[in-house]
Amino acid sequence: MIPIAGMAPTSTVDFPGRLAAVLFTPGCNYRCWYCHNSRLIDGDARCLDPRCVRDFLSARAGLLPGIVISGGEPTLQPGLPAFCRRLKQLGYAVKLDTNGSRPQVLATLLSQHLVDYVAVDHKAPLADYPRICGHDAAGLTETVELLCRHMRTPAARRGGFNWELRTTVLPEFTEATLARMRAEFPQVPRRRRNPYRDATPTLIVDAPAKPA
Repeated sequence: MIPIAGMAPTSTVDFPGRLAAVLFTPGCNYRCWYCHNSRLIDGDARCLDPRCVRDFLSARAGLLPGIVISGGEPTLQPGLPAFCRRLKQLGYAVKLDTNGSRPQVLATLLSQHLVDYVAVDHKAPLADYPRICGHDAAGLTETVELLCRHMRTPAARRGGFNWELRTTVLPEFTEATLARMRAEFPQVPRRRRNPYRDATPTLIVDAPAKPA
C-alpha cells in the first residue's frame, strides 16, 4: 500500500474512455507555481487511513472500471509497482499521471504491464523548466522515448495501451510557445491542453484521515 493523501471517488474526465476513481499521493520533486495540489508537494500531507482506501478499492472492484494514480508525483513512492499490481489483481485498469522525471520507475511498470494509460506532463519548453517548475526537465525525453517504444510492442497493442502528453496552458504561453513544445516531441500519439486556472486547492478527500 502506498500513502494516499486524497481521493476523488468518481471521475468521468481523468481516464479517457473509463469511469474512474482518482487517488492522490503525497510528495513531488517539482515546485510548479501554479500547482492545484500544492499542499501535497512537501510530502507531509495528512493521509487517509490505509484501511479505508483498501476497503474502498475492494468494494468498488468489478463495479468501477479504472483507477487513476495522481499526485503529487506517484513515481516517488517505492511501493508503486506492488500497488499497481494489486489494483490489476482486483480487475482495475490503471492510469498513471506523472511529470516524467523518473523513467526508470515507469520502465518497471511498463515491463510488468501494470499500467494501461499514462499521462505525462509537458509543462513548458524544456529550457524553461527550471524557471517554471523549479526543476530541470531531466528524464522527460527518456520517458517519452520509452513510451513510444512500448507503444510498438505486441503486448501494448493487444492490451490497448495508450498515453498522452498534457500541458496546462499558462497565461504567458503563446501559440508560438505551444508550437515550440510540439516540435520538441513530434512523435506522441495524443496531446491534451488543459486550461489554466488560478491555483486554488481542488483536492477531494473521501475518507477519515489520520497522520501518515
